Amino acid sequence: MVAELFKRNRGTRDVEPLGPVEYIEPVASTSEWLKEHVVPTRSGTVSYVKSLFPFLTWIYRYNWVWFVGDLIAGVTVGIVVIPQGMAYAKLASLPPEFGLYSSFVGVAIYWLSATSHVISAGPVAVFSSLLSVIIEHALPQLPEYADTPWIIAGCLSVVLGCIVMAIGLFRIGFIVDFIPLPAIAAFMTGSALNIAMGQIPTLMGNNTADGYNTRAATYLVFGNFFKYIKHCDLNAAIGLTALFMLYAVRWGCGYASRRWPQHKKTFFFINTLRSGFVILLYTLISFLVNRNHRDDPKFSILKTIPRGFQHMGVPVVNSRILSAVAAKLPSAIIVLVIEHISIAKSFARLSNYTIDPNQELIAIGLTNIFGPFFGGYPATGSFSRTAIKAKAGVRTPLAGVVTAIIVVIAIYALPPVFYYISNAALAAVIIHAVGDLISSPKSIKMFWKVSPCEFVIFWIGVLVSVFASIDNGIYASVAASAALLLFRIAKAHGRFVGVVKVYNTPTLRPVDANEPDSDTRNVFVPLDRSNGINPAVQPREPHAGVFIYRLNEGYLYPNAVHFTDHMVREIKVKTRPAVINPYGSLGERPWNDPGPRHKSESDIDPTLPVLRAIILDFSGVSNVDVTSLQNLIDVRKQLDRYADAHIAWHFVGVKSPWARRGLLASGFGSENGVVKSLFTVTNVGVSQEKDDVKPGSRDEEFSVDTQPEDKLGMTSMDTMVLPLLSIDCPYFHIDMDEAVRSVELELGLK
Repeated sequence: MVAELFKRNRGTRDVEPLGPVEYIEPVASTSEWLKEHVVPTRSGTVSYVKSLFPFLTWIYRYNWVWFVGDLIAGVTVGIVVIPQGMAYAKLASLPPEFGLYSSFVGVAIYWLSATSHVISAGPVAVFSSLLSVIIEHALPQLPEYADTPWIIAGCLSVVLGCIVMAIGLFRIGFIVDFIPLPAIAAFMTGSALNIAMGQIPTLMGNNTADGYNTRAATYLVFGNFFKYIKHCDLNAAIGLTALFMLYAVRWGCGYASRRWPQHKKTFFFINTLRSGFVILLYTLISFLVNRNHRDDPKFSILKTIPRGFQHMGVPVVNSRILSAVAAKLPSAIIVLVIEHISIAKSFARLSNYTIDPNQELIAIGLTNIFGPFFGGYPATGSFSRTAIKAKAGVRTPLAGVVTAIIVVIAIYALPPVFYYISNAALAAVIIHAVGDLISSPKSIKMFWKVSPCEFVIFWIGVLVSVFASIDNGIYASVAASAALLLFRIAKAHGRFVGVVKVYNTPTLRPVDANEPDSDTRNVFVPLDRSNGINPAVQPREPHAGVFIYRLNEGYLYPNAVHFTDHMVREIKVKTRPAVINPYGSLGERPWNDPGPRHKSESDIDPTLPVLRAIILDFSGVSNVDVTSLQNLIDVRKQLDRYADAHIAWHFVGVKSPWARRGLLASGFGSENGVVKSLFTVTNVGVSQEKDDVKPGSRDEEFSVDTQPEDKLGMTSMDTMVLPLLSIDCPYFHIDMDEAVRSVELELGLK
């Protein structure tokens, strides 16, 4: 079309308008949408398959510099994960060696499909505690597994892995975004309190007292601790001193790093390896104390840890186990997914790179599917080990292989050493690790400042976790967050807006708005000045009988009635009905019309205008649905009857082609016989390149360019007028100024 217009005006060198070019927007098509969003293309399919194996994008560029960084980080994490893994396995009510198996599988498999190079997958405190609850819940229905609870854990791992992997494969990982930060912080804090309180009896040595259930609700464990405090023994000396040493090393290294910043890296590694150092020290003490008392040690120790992978095999997955754990699956999925994704996103922001949440779910799903074949139980991303890995200078996900080698060496070479590890020292390691999961006072204060409602949700999740259980705390915080989200959607507020004429100035001084360089323009702000503008500024209302209503949220079925009820109520307050008694006789009047019984002119304020036009600002609306549009149709009929005339509805900023299609199908945006009274257009330059054009050639290329002629080189240049919006929709407008001026022209107000 542009080329044809240019040909008709060929030879013209003056920059003059060629005339308008009509533009009719094609209606949104279902087939086009399916083709664009659903039907896979060849290139899209190839890209999808490649995305399943992200290591292929960097493995061929691997070099020695990367290897050194990965080696240091991998060894560091390996030293940390060995004591943590055994401690977390005991937290999960499993033998310690299963923590080592899970630690190996987590780092050995995860890297193949990972999009984050810093995540360290493996056993974690929160999920281990939840797994203990799940096993305790399932054993009464599965008494044959009382001596082999790892079979239940293996079945659960396979099921969780399949579900999480399916979420990633079908690209529906966005559902994680529906769980907000306060809910995550609540369950992490509640879980940390639950875990720490559950480990204190082991730390103090009174966990073996008759009647003391350390798996009960947190508040009960806390209360019963003082009831059974007389049963504390030598384990308390081991546990308390180990816990003190862990914090002392941490605080000391932090102070030394600030005092001697030139040795910051050295103090970092000392601080990082504090758990391993403390375990080694107290294992040596335990050996010296208990080497002659192996059958009756002076304090609680791990004792025999089998060498090698003694529980490799195909995991048992049957309907009986599945039915026993089915009730706990939702909470297990939530913990597994949000803990991993939240950690991955946090460290991606810190390291200035992006992750693919769906691919991360695939990676963690694969890890948990294959984990039980090696004896592992469910694994996910660990916050503490990920932080250590990042600070240690990791370069690629391949650092996980180095960690896996360290764990394998420990599994085969160190079981005799593991025999003397103190359970109280392991409890100290767990308590020390989960302390970082508790939300800081600064974070909680921020919740209150940003959103008091979410501050309440945070405490709901924490209190339910403390007084009931971790899984109930998860459900409570997520349900409360969902209720708040639905309430905010359903009760979204619209605003009537007016106009303020403004200009920009470098100083706060009066400027003559008639000056050529004054840069004046109209801005449309709420009449109630609810958006924070100066209360001394009074927006000018539109013309009498004309209303501009701005929708601040999506216009969907939960909030459609709330929006329109508010709009109609305010319109009726500020206008008068065109007909005093539109119903005729009393028998025709609706039962809910409050009266008076016989209406007269004295019952109506004659100074109020009659409704003439409505402008809806849809710039904040991304989608509409059948229910919301039907509600708009009903309101239009109601207001037409109220005004005793056909009221024009104008729409500003309708973004989505599907929203435009829905409005047009509902009778908005266009009417028979009505043509657009005002166009928003732009002048577009049309240029013909002269280079390489042979005389007599019939093949000519044309382009649309908005650059001035002097920047185009040797070209023929003309301009044409192009409308920005489709000219067959007179009631759709590009901005508020166009809508207001269109109403003025239509009603003859100017």
